[in-house]
Amino acid sequence: MIIKNANDPEVIRSSHTLPRGVSVRLLMAENLLRGLEYVAYVVLLPGQQMDEHIDQVEEVHFVCRGRGIMQVEEEEREVRERDAIWVPAGSAHSLRNPTGERLEVLIVGAYPRRR
Repeated sequence: MIIKNANDPEVIRSSHTLPRGVSVRLLMAENLLRGLEYVAYVVLLPGQQMDEHIDQVEEVHFVCRGRGIMQVEEEEREVRERDAIWVPAGSAHSLRNPTGERLEVLIVGAYPRRR
């Protein structure tokens, strides 16, 4: 068993900042995981957004705290605490926090299964 906390020193060292100041901490990555690419903890402060981008992995975003606006391709919807959002590999997507509270999201990325 391996347990990682978002405040562990090694996880904090993995932190990086996306454009617009969005904070990302890699809880677990491909060097440790076998079937997943990464597990990341993202914090969007009030007014911040994760710009539209495309990943080669499919992702599941799980809203741990707060509310925001998720866009996947042409669809845009409000997301809130305890929502899980699936983003297919190769899909343009973004997330923004238009509220006055923190938005905390856990993102799991994995390569789609071959069928």
